[in-house]
Amino acid sequence: MLADDELGQTRESFNPENQIPQEYQLAFKKIDADANQELMVAADENHEIIGTFQLTFIQPLTYQGGIRAQIEAVRIRTDKRGQGIGKSMFLWAINRAKERNTHLLQLTTDKKRPAALEFYKSLGFKNSHEGMKLHFK
Repeated sequence: MLADDELGQTRESFNPENQIPQEYQLAFKKIDADANQELMVAADENHEIIGTFQLTFIQPLTYQGGIRAQIEAVRIRTDKRGQGIGKSMFLWAINRAKERNTHLLQLTTDKKRPAALEFYKSLGFKNSHEGMKLHFK
């Protein structure tokens, strides 16, 4: 699912006929070992993966040391989009962030994904900050 769109195809490495690349396996092991990382998977009634996201809990000094949650890598399988799965996943993530006593849930989205931006706004997210990235590779 990470490579299943026009942007993901340019930065992810996946060939369904090959084994999952070692880089992804190593990343999964690191995520799995970190109590501040939660990699979530949504499945259908046949136990097939239809969605995924990563929830990270960050401990900064700002906001009086309040914990923030960050949601990343939100993906819905192409043939399952538009069925409310993303909304259900986000509602779960919002509740999970509240359970962990975070003061906010944040995300970034590529400006080339205007539909995603509108979806996030419909859930109550506000584009309050300007994000910037410095890529090294």
